[in-house]
Amino acid sequence: MPNKPGYYCALIATLLAGIVVVLGAYTRLVDAGLGCPDWPGCYGFLTVPTSEDEINIAELRYPETPVETHKGWPEMVHRYFAGSLGILILFLAAHCYRNRHQENQPVKLPIAILMLVILQAAFGMWTVTLKLWPQVVLAHLIGGFATFSLLFLLTLRLKRKSTIFPKDKVTHPSRSGTDSNITHRSNSNKNLTDTLIKAKVLGISALFILSGQIMLGGWTSSNYAALACIDLPTCHNTYWPEMDFSAGFNVFQEIGPNYLGGQLDSSARTAIHFAHRVGAIITTFYLLFLILWIKQKLLPLLTYQRKNVANALLLLLSALCIQVSLGISNVIWLLPLSVAVAHNAGGALLLLSCIFVCYHLFKINNNQHNTINLHEMSNSTGEFVK
Repeated sequence: MPNKPGYYCALIATLLAGIVVVLGAYTRLVDAGLGCPDWPGCYGFLTVPTSEDEINIAELRYPETPVETHKGWPEMVHRYFAGSLGILILFLAAHCYRNRHQENQPVKLPIAILMLVILQAAFGMWTVTLKLWPQVVLAHLIGGFATFSLLFLLTLRLKRKSTIFPKDKVTHPSRSGTDSNITHRSNSNKNLTDTLIKAKVLGISALFILSGQIMLGGWTSSNYAALACIDLPTCHNTYWPEMDFSAGFNVFQEIGPNYLGGQLDSSARTAIHFAHRVGAIITTFYLLFLILWIKQKLLPLLTYQRKNVANALLLLLSALCIQVSLGISNVIWLLPLSVAVAHNAGGALLLLSCIFVCYHLFKINNNQHNTINLHEMSNSTGEFVK
């Protein structure tokens, strides 16, 4: 069967959203978040002012913010890509809505993504006008990850392939043998159903835990706490450094100051960094537990979906190993730009890998392994048992 309408558009939008997430991380890490003091333009221009006349006009408009082209361009490139993504998502939502009468065509999801992107544009504006207020920066980061994730989910839902499972042979065993076979298969189906429910609960829990860890990472970045601890596994040469959690996680920080570079003191930033480390440990062990549990408990019960679930687990494990390695590298090498950007991208890919696992878990047909064939319920006269 062909892919559903909008599949290739959703695929391109997903890739573009990934680029926007990476560009946003780069812009933040090179301190270019305020490279343009206005929105959506830059000093009132559509591009970064470069000529002498343009720079003079720009500095007359914003005398407290001198033009820094090396910071303005990362910010504007990020905006160009984000704007292009918004237009593409608008087209995608309209396309899906136009084909809403087709069987299993997603409509609510693309419209929800469109609403999210509109909200993201507002967060992008507030990030600039509120001068990198950490709460808004975090919300903007979460919105970017959510957009990327939902576009990936939409792409999976729009991708449709025909899957033909081998048919059971038509046999007419003795009635006693049939009854025994039916009982065995009914027990197997019940075992699969119960195990699948547990796997889905564990998978959704993993998404919540991973999302919480991503939020901690965003809070660490928006408060410039990534280098609050530069030793590993200790922090300031101790396992319990001086920390101020009340200040570090104060979500009512004052609106007004320029938060470029951060406003918190050392103990508050240490608390944020320490919480992110603890969250990384919890997330890592939980994801490893999820992978091993599904491998040992669910995979042996599957037949037709075993390969898909196994591949999804392998992808999740690979993404987890890469992300943990990048996080450790950030501390050891004192946050090199390339590794820091890769760590942000790795977080997004880890989230997508977890969504991929959950998607396959929810696609499993509960009866795909031991479905009772009606032919096996026939009696010796060939009549079906009712």
